[in-house]
Amino acid sequence: MNNLNNDYELIDSGNERKLERFGSIVFSRPSATAVWAPTLPSSSWEQANASFDRDGGNSWSFRKTLPDSWNISVEGITFKLSITNFGHLGIFPEQASSWKWIQHIIQNAAQRRNKRISVLNLFAYSGGSTLAAAKAGAEVCHLDASKGMVARARENAQINGLEKAPIRWIVEDVNKFLDREDRRNNKYDAIILDPPSFGRGKSGEVYKIEKDILVTLGKCIKLLSDNPLFLLLSCHTPAFTPGVMNNLMKQAFNKHIGIIESGEMFLRGNKNVLPIPSGTFASWQTSDQNHSSET
Repeated sequence: MNNLNNDYELIDSGNERKLERFGSIVFSRPSATAVWAPTLPSSSWEQANASFDRDGGNSWSFRKTLPDSWNISVEGITFKLSITNFGHLGIFPEQASSWKWIQHIIQNAAQRRNKRISVLNLFAYSGGSTLAAAKAGAEVCHLDASKGMVARARENAQINGLEKAPIRWIVEDVNKFLDREDRRNNKYDAIILDPPSFGRGKSGEVYKIEKDILVTLGKCIKLLSDNPLFLLLSCHTPAFTPGVMNNLMKQAFNKHIGIIESGEMFLRGNKNVLPIPSGTFASWQTSDQNHSSET
């Protein structure tokens, strides 16, 4: 993605940290994959408005008082951000290229089919993929086990003028919901999921990606429509390399004809800033348009 067209910018990286700008606020946060040396001098890093550290427990340090919340726009989608105790801000900007891809695929398909595309977004966090799909005219079911994150995603929809868009907001355990949708014979043209390494459902159900991802993928495939567009899987689990993701998709879709592609997601700055690998993706699709981590 081209960060110069967004309110997000990767300024520098190195020594297992990343220096980022979200709007007018600059943060220094951990980044386990940034094992190289920083490009900028330490004085540039010291100017960060806030720093987050995990050594000795999660903690923030501030050079100035920050607002309780603020908005930024990335790839045409506006997000409400705020400080959290675990270092997140309410957006994963490495997924911006996926948001562009989602919009492109859905818009083209809607024109060809002359119908509204139906999308299911699981482990949907603050709604980046939901809003991308809704902006492209899709009907979306947005699901997350966290009531607070679903509330944040609804706020983001309002900020983007999508409060009346056809979006269902669901707080539920993913696998339980998928089973119910199967019993109801509900189908979706596209499914997006970004499972955590470890999580808990609405009623405390434990989700471990290594144990549960193939089960979840199998349930998702049963919900694809007769003329599906794609399934897009992303994650931030270190062991889930592009090769692992590709193998998962091949096994899950072994009886379905389509294109499988996998790769890394990156945080990017200008051409002089080393990009940071920040998770992986794998996609299955029936069209001839490929997802690319270099989008």
